[in-house]
Amino acid sequence: MRAFASALFASALLALFIFAGNAAAAPIRFDSEPLVIESANGTRHAFTVELALDDMQRQQGLMLRRAMAPDSGMLFDFVNSRDVSMWMHNTLIPLDMLFIDADGRVTHIHENAEPQSDAIISSRGPVRYVLELNGGRSKALGIQRGDLVRSRRIGNAQ
Repeated sequence: MRAFASALFASALLALFIFAGNAAAAPIRFDSEPLVIESANGTRHAFTVELALDDMQRQQGLMLRRAMAPDSGMLFDFVNSRDVSMWMHNTLIPLDMLFIDADGRVTHIHENAEPQSDAIISSRGPVRYVLELNGGRSKALGIQRGDLVRSRRIGNAQ
């Protein structure tokens, strides 16, 4: 029985390496679009964001990126509002995570998520979107809870 369990484990491990190799061979592509964050004082901050729309894209996210332009980011669409958990596994740059409701309002901001951490980062309630920006960008721009995120994907672009 022990030999069978070891063989099963070895097969599962081999399958994982094969899958990982195939995933590396075919990089996941992301479409992008403009996005604007409107602060309560009327200030508008423009970004170009990549869109993580399906399970594969959401799992990949910004993993293995060594840098990101200051006016760039990634918008994750979870299709329906729900509690969301994020992490920084294999993510090499610090990120701010803006948790956004279905109407585009920022409900929570997790600043400067630690690179390569497996710690769970909670949305602290139901959200539909998560916007990842460079770490420290939210504070530098004065982005806060309650600010409005506008984009075609969210459906409220102007």
